[in-house]
Amino acid sequence: MRKSGKKFAAARQQVPERPQTIEEAVPLMQKVKYAKFDETVEIALRLGVDPKHADQMVRGTVVLPHGLGKSKKVLAIAGADKQREAQEAGADFVGGDEVVEKIQGGWMDFDAVVATPDMMRAVGKLGKVLGPRGLMPNPKTGTVTPDIAKAVREIKAGKVEFRVDKTGIIHAPVGKISFPAQSLVENAHALVESIVKARPSAAKGKYLRSVTMSSTMGPGIVIDTVAVEAGIKH
Repeated sequence: MRKSGKKFAAARQQVPERPQTIEEAVPLMQKVKYAKFDETVEIALRLGVDPKHADQMVRGTVVLPHGLGKSKKVLAIAGADKQREAQEAGADFVGGDEVVEKIQGGWMDFDAVVATPDMMRAVGKLGKVLGPRGLMPNPKTGTVTPDIAKAVREIKAGKVEFRVDKTGIIHAPVGKISFPAQSLVENAHALVESIVKARPSAAKGKYLRSVTMSSTMGPGIVIDTVAVEAGIKH
């Protein structure tokens, strides 16, 4: 562990103290990387909201323009009339009540779940299993919908869900460190823009308190929130 600590410290020394633009942060992160695997790049945003109040909850989805570098295994739980649509859209697993029973029996070989509204009575039984893993279908994130094919295609294309935690922070991935720098920059801007546009009307004062980018093993790079907000198209 000591060797890893030295590498981290060396990487940390190369990161300037002043906040960076996203365009500056991405190549810097790629330059100081030292891990031997293809790390995930994440953004952490501290927001000026109090998530204890329902009217200040921030959640939503965004389809990243360059995806996440790994296609998610999608399970579609649909009525018989919609199952073929889901299959043709690229769902890895498709089924109805029998899939619900399979999950109750311990099967969890999927990364995302979408469902048609008519199946939610059965899917509701899975709340204790899927909820803690963040996999429970929800109309607010577009994962409960009659247009099951669109939901499947969006997840396969790199749709990311974001939700503020109880400390007022959103953590979300924007790709892999091996991506071209411009792809990571565009993904990061797409995510931040979606979060800014999801600002609740009840939120007062400064909304983007702080933004940090980092790779799995790398040091955090503080992002200039003023520059980020200035670049958002309203």
